[in-house]
Amino acid sequence: MTVTADAETAATGADVLVTDTWTSMGQEGDGLDRVKPFRPFQVNARLLGLADSEAVVLHCLPAHRGDEITDEVMDGPASAVWDEAENRLHAQKALLVWLLERSQ
Repeated sequence: MTVTADAETAATGADVLVTDTWTSMGQEGDGLDRVKPFRPFQVNARLLGLADSEAVVLHCLPAHRGDEITDEVMDGPASAVWDEAENRLHAQKALLVWLLERSQ
């Protein structure tokens, strides 16, 4: 694992590109001041092009399209965003079953 503050360095040869929202609930009013420092980290075709040719892209949703991820990448063939969301749903359901069974 490499820790870096440079998006291009991080993406180069990567198997997976993961992103998340740049503003959390309650921070929407911070506007451009909040988003501007993150611009170099937008997952777009250029950044994805630096990754491995079979790399996948993940985003835990909800996404602000055009900010942290472009439509082209989110809806493109490298995107596993929707599979990630579906898998999270099943994991959450299993966790609820496990918790409810333990409480009896």
